[in-house]
Amino acid sequence: MTKGSALPRVKSPLCSTRDIFLQALQALRDNRLRTILSILGITVGIAAVMSVATVSAGGRYLIFTELETFGLKSIWIYRDTAEKDPRKAIRSGSGIENGDYEAVRDARSWAINKISPVVSGRGEVFLVRQGNKYSNAQISGVSADYLSINNDTLQKGRFLRDEDITRNRPVAIIGRDVQKDLFGKDVDPVGQSIRISGKNVTVIGLLNQKNRDFLSSIGSGTNANSRILLPYTFLQQLLGTREIKILQAETSGLANTDAAVFLIKDILRRRHGERFSYKAETMAQYITTTENILRGVTLIGIIAASVSLFVGGMGIMNIMSTSVVERTREIGIRKALGASRHDILAQFLFEAMLITLLGGVLGLVLGVAAGYGLSAATGMPLTPSWPSVLIALTVSIFVGVVSGYYPAFRAASLKPVEALRYE
Repeated sequence: MTKGSALPRVKSPLCSTRDIFLQALQALRDNRLRTILSILGITVGIAAVMSVATVSAGGRYLIFTELETFGLKSIWIYRDTAEKDPRKAIRSGSGIENGDYEAVRDARSWAINKISPVVSGRGEVFLVRQGNKYSNAQISGVSADYLSINNDTLQKGRFLRDEDITRNRPVAIIGRDVQKDLFGKDVDPVGQSIRISGKNVTVIGLLNQKNRDFLSSIGSGTNANSRILLPYTFLQQLLGTREIKILQAETSGLANTDAAVFLIKDILRRRHGERFSYKAETMAQYITTTENILRGVTLIGIIAASVSLFVGGMGIMNIMSTSVVERTREIGIRKALGASRHDILAQFLFEAMLITLLGGVLGLVLGVAAGYGLSAATGMPLTPSWPSVLIALTVSIFVGVVSGYYPAFRAASLKPVEALRYE
């Protein structure tokens, strides 16, 4: 090397990347209409996927919020009235009595935290009134543990105590709809009397409002605000029976549900000598079933919404292929001037990724806006989660890479001489 000669200047990778980015941006700017249409296809696809994910998350929150009103660790044990054995089927009674409840309660199993009987009439119609006002509330007899097991809370007053149970006290806790029916929504019912089938009963507590609108709309829930809870011993006295319809228990955890069910059924079988069959329903079953349904619905929705992403990707591939054909001579000139196969490949990939990235961002904005709009219209909490945002962006970039790779590979594989001859 002669004195004074300069070393060849080597571009840094940063400068090379910046140049490729600027060239890709310029190419997209030169074909504005084509670029806008491509971006629009990706935008619609990402917005659709985001909307499905947001609505699914909101629906899951709504359903599980309502399921919580039953107590997430609850189990219900009752006689199986669909018994096929005719010897058991003809026997009358609920198959559960006070002694059974007390035996389970005193067993003190590690799998069961609390247990309460649930007593109700077998077709009896209770006349509930206060003065000249009436209510058709559901009446249940329960124990002092029922409030906690059933995830109920009080707005006013107090719940049942053990002495209310042992002394058969005529006291009641009522729901908000019963308050409105008998007293008016602004009247404090605590301390006032109502009549149930001719008996004076003192209201000692008012339950907080519970929302089961969605479950009720699909026939899976009852009106939790139209209830009257009495000491189970007092209701048994009114009915003239010692039978219990259901044993509702709170397990020590969802993992211990099966053990709790086995224990209760085992005690009932031993006490009744296989005279009855028993059935169990658990909140764990409802949770599992709900999860499976929601997962399936979400998957179907996302697959359906992803079709628009697929169409958008095919559009990008078509547009990029057209761009390669239109710019064949340009590619030849670039290669003749020293552009490497990698440079050509990177430039076309950058163009495809820019389209999908812009479309992805716009789709996210549109999806979030749609979620907030639906939330304002329906009152449901339809706000997107960060994981869904990151997934949507990742998917949009992936679509760009996959859609743009083949046209970019074709462009990078062109021979300079053949490219320069192209007309």
